[in-house]
Amino acid sequence: MPPTVPYWALASMFWVHLVATATWIGSLIAITILVLPAARRALGAADQLSLIELVRRRLEPIGWFSVSILLVTGLFQMSVNPNYNGFLSTSGRWALAMLTKHLLVGALIAVSAVHTWDALPNLRRALLRKGRLADRELARLQRRETALLWASLILGLLVLLATGFARAA
Repeated sequence: MPPTVPYWALASMFWVHLVATATWIGSLIAITILVLPAARRALGAADQLSLIELVRRRLEPIGWFSVSILLVTGLFQMSVNPNYNGFLSTSGRWALAMLTKHLLVGALIAVSAVHTWDALPNLRRALLRKGRLADRELARLQRRETALLWASLILGLLVLLATGFARAA
């Protein structure tokens, strides 16, 4: 039986979880659909990198902080949910939806980590090089970054879909 938690504490946890979700997924939507396409249309490669770097410096800490908040608040919420039957349980629709959600969150964290610690540093290094090879490499790295951002956005939206299924169960 889940522990009894005061109503205000549970409501606060739900609110913080929702704010962290909106922050993380909202930033993915903003970057993928608004900022990068506009930057690519209006700016040269060096200016794009400058803009991406400025935005990244603001969003990365917020995004990773949101992930940590989601983990803490999500574990708390699961521990008090009457549908929770243990780690990796698949007993019922709620448990299946939550397992799917957590697998998707894991994939989203992995893609975000590759973007943060591999794709962006490689993109910065390519822009510092000169010549045709650097231009081809830059184009390849920009396509990779775009693919990672779209993968993150799609995974984030699937996380929200799994959450909807869990809430409906």
